[in-house]
Amino acid sequence: MIVAAADGSALGNPGPAGWCWFIDTDRWAAGGWAHGTNNMGELMAVLDLLRATAGSDEPLLVLCDSQYVINAITKWMANWKRRGWKKADGKPVLNQELLRELDIAMTGRTVDFQWVKGHAGHALNEAADERARAAASAYQRGGRPDAGPGFGGEPVAGTPAPAGDAGESEPEALFALEPTDTEQVVAAERELLDPAVRGDVGRLAALLAPEWVEIGASGRLWNRADMIDALAADPACDASLELLEARPLGQDVMLLVWRAVEPGESRLRSSVWRRTASGWRQVFAQGTREP
Repeated sequence: MIVAAADGSALGNPGPAGWCWFIDTDRWAAGGWAHGTNNMGELMAVLDLLRATAGSDEPLLVLCDSQYVINAITKWMANWKRRGWKKADGKPVLNQELLRELDIAMTGRTVDFQWVKGHAGHALNEAADERARAAASAYQRGGRPDAGPGFGGEPVAGTPAPAGDAGESEPEALFALEPTDTEQVVAAERELLDPAVRGDVGRLAALLAPEWVEIGASGRLWNRADMIDALAADPACDASLELLEARPLGQDVMLLVWRAVEPGESRLRSSVWRRTASGWRQVFAQGTREP
């Protein structure tokens, strides 16, 4: 059996965030983000552990000091899925992207979870906590964390490639860097063009901030509720995104200017995105038909 501790850390919560899973000094991994929450770190630690050990036939025991993570995966997730990733009160589940990935990673695995008290001298938990905090501190300084040796010594996602190693294998190059803010926002914008997302009320609610408004190409002022209803009723979309500009308006705000290209017409679009504890959310959008 593989026994590993998984832990997360966020300085300021939300703030610079880190995660780590730890088996022993030869098998551990860490990473994080410039902005995140404790819960995001805890979930990501478990997700990366599941991915790292996916090729092993051994059962896995995950030690967590987070009741949220254990309950989310073992008790709540099934009901959230049945409700379209909504809670009992109808609100969208937070950290939905990570939870969806965890749901996939758990499929076919023999995994048990055990709660351990944090900061109580448990050796594996303390090792994971120390490395998760170190990762968060690295992002706070504007640097990158020690990603660790991984499972079985293979390179870990998020580890910067050493200088002069441009010729290394393609998998390492693909996973060497985490998505930039611009890449994350553009990916979220593309989601809003995906018919599967447009028909998913829960996902739309996660992408559009509560105060969201849009000035449509027709001049109509849309609010969030009306737009979600309209998209859910008719989710079809064959537009593609042609990025013209991505401009930070602050540390946690991004302006996108892009062209929506459809058969026979195109529209200029602008949107403002704000970083939140649960990810980037759109707060404003505007469209103008091109002549």
